[in-house]
Amino acid sequence: MTERKIGFIGLGLIGGSIAKAIRQYYPDSRIVAFDTNKETLALATQESLIDVAATTIDDNFRECGYIFLCAPVSCNAAYLRKLLPFVSEGCIVTDVGSVKTNIHQEAEALGLQASFIGGHPMAGSEKSGYSNSKAMLIENAFYVLTPSPQVPQEKVEEYASFIGSLKALPIILDYREHDLITGTISHLPHIIASTLVNYVRESDTEDELMKQLAAGGFKDITRIASSSPTMWQHICMTNGKNISKILGEYIHILNRTKEIIDSQNAGEIYDLFDSSRNYRNSIPDTSSGPIKKAFAVYCDIIDEAGGIATIATILASNNINIKNIGIIHNREFEEGVLRIEFYDGASSSRATELLQKYRYVVYER
Repeated sequence: MTERKIGFIGLGLIGGSIAKAIRQYYPDSRIVAFDTNKETLALATQESLIDVAATTIDDNFRECGYIFLCAPVSCNAAYLRKLLPFVSEGCIVTDVGSVKTNIHQEAEALGLQASFIGGHPMAGSEKSGYSNSKAMLIENAFYVLTPSPQVPQEKVEEYASFIGSLKALPIILDYREHDLITGTISHLPHIIASTLVNYVRESDTEDELMKQLAAGGFKDITRIASSSPTMWQHICMTNGKNISKILGEYIHILNRTKEIIDSQNAGEIYDLFDSSRNYRNSIPDTSSGPIKKAFAVYCDIIDEAGGIATIATILASNNINIKNIGIIHNREFEEGVLRIEFYDGASSSRATELLQKYRYVVYER
């Protein structure tokens, strides 16, 4: 499909990243895009990512092999209706939303069942917008496909193969099962992170000591609270039934946890943390899923001028790329702990061996 025409409705973080992956692996593809943000279209054109910047949904989208709906989940249904006159025979229309039921229902209402394959790349960032998009965002990430039953099997296989060629990991699910799963492992964690941050904000002292001291574990588990509030507003509005059910069950677990702590039952308190640790440790060490694994090492460092520069020079001279680096200000380990994050596990392991060779004390997590 080196010369296939592909359409995009929305060029935000996900849409832009998929378009960049397509341009990388299929450089001769003709990409047509519509976005309400004219600056995004101008930048994508300037970067030679797209061939046509559409100011409205029109004839530019005829004869596309694939059309990606990458707008917020509550907007995709309306855009699907606008696309209807321009969906050519053989075209596969897909979306990238983390909620699938509403868009499948809209496709059925419009008679597009034989052309619609829902999609959800389980990758992302707390950052949003086209400026943060990158081709590698979906690499090695699970990409859930929820084909309508009327889509011919060969079209499903062809599309799954295409997604795999972008280095993502396609997996096929029923759209209802998808919404329950993502409600549990993606939507619930975002709600927990956001409500925890709000709880600390409301409980903080007048001089904001909680905010000042918050670091380490607190920042790790609340990182996703920095995600787009508009996106999560739409998700809660479209997957509300599942989220409400899941929240109710989780609240029950929290109440049970409170009872265990109130009872001061040492055995049950231990089991609470032991069982969660064992299950968490059994999760495969991959970067797939909605919450990316961070490849990081922690290094004891003397608090003196040039300390960080010395470590950075050691790694750079051995061709190890650093994704992020910074001092941890709490005392989870020892004084002066440096956190160094890498792009992959191999780099993290090499860095550990190298720093230990130079007699640094290094912790892997």
